[in-house]
Amino acid sequence: MSDIRKQQICALLKGIETGDSESVKVVNEAQYIQHNPQTHEGSEGLAALFKRLSKTNPKVNIARIFADGDYVFGHTEYDFAHSNIGFEVFRFEHDQVVEHWDNIQRRQAINPAGHSMVDGSNNIEDLDKTETNRQRIKQFINSVLIAKELSRLEEYVDHNLIDHSPTHHDGIVALHSRLQQQFMHQQLDYQKMHRVLAEGNFVLSVCEGMHEQQHTSFYDLFRLSNGKIMEHWDTTEVVPDLNLWKNDNGKF
Repeated sequence: MSDIRKQQICALLKGIETGDSESVKVVNEAQYIQHNPQTHEGSEGLAALFKRLSKTNPKVNIARIFADGDYVFGHTEYDFAHSNIGFEVFRFEHDQVVEHWDNIQRRQAINPAGHSMVDGSNNIEDLDKTETNRQRIKQFINSVLIAKELSRLEEYVDHNLIDHSPTHHDGIVALHSRLQQQFMHQQLDYQKMHRVLAEGNFVLSVCEGMHEQQHTSFYDLFRLSNGKIMEHWDTTEVVPDLNLWKNDNGKF
């Protein structure tokens, strides 16, 4: 079932590009809960919306896609008026999608390590270690990013970390130095972990906090091997003020 759901979500996302009305049939629009605070809920049917968007010649690429129980989550790149990178999370009930979250960031240039925001590994392995890897990331988020215990970084991160974050260098030494500076100057503050989704060696965490003094949503995708984080991608998005929200469902 997970492979079918992945195919349905890929078709749904590509429907933005093609305008295919069939792609939206996977969504139960009567029950659909939209968590993107900048999107109106129920104001326009998805089929009509996709048809309208397709006329602007958008480009949609699904870099990698995963399934975890009733959730399917994807790492995507969109080229509309601007080029953006996103994580999309969909929740199924039975055969249809009933809930959606996302985190979108404007595409940035190649980072100092020579990586883009979406290149790198996409091979799903170690399915038998899904729960172990989920717990490892929960521990990492709680101890290193929320509690700021940098002395524990080596417990979770490989020395040769490949980092796709837009301004990051590779390696644990660079990560330690960057986090130390950000914590010291109160530039980065992970405060709450909302959700951790996993399939095999890939784990996506959804967190809330502050970045550069702004209320921020953090989506971090990790690839693990033997209990260590080997590769990392992310998007950060400022959470808009409540008076700007177009629905009341909450970002998280």
